[in-house]
Amino acid sequence: MRRKKKTGNARPQPISPYREMWLLVMFDLPVVTHEGRKEYRKFRERLLRGGFLQLQYSVYARPCPSDENAQVHRERVKKHLPPAGSVRMVMMTDKQFERMENFLGKTEVPSEKQPEQLTFF
Repeated sequence: MRRKKKTGNARPQPISPYREMWLLVMFDLPVVTHEGRKEYRKFRERLLRGGFLQLQYSVYARPCPSDENAQVHRERVKKHLPPAGSVRMVMMTDKQFERMENFLGKTEVPSEKQPEQLTFF
């Protein structure tokens, strides 16, 4: 039985837009007291450091290459939930996210795109 020779220049297969995920985090946190504002800033900064993009005030999204990776980031967010306020998380495929309509006033604008896959050598 002959085996195919492996070559080092094989191209990585593109990830399916039905497999790539987006994790959306939407929150409404109390900012009446100094402590509340501090918790808000801390939560927001953790999201940004964790690779989330701000879509709107208190609406953040993170692209993930798979459902498993989205679950990891979901657990990280849960680990750092603020003591008060409302936080919602939604996971959707890249294909579903792509169907989102985005308007600035009455003008439609493009939505955020999934970043290109990184290749490590």
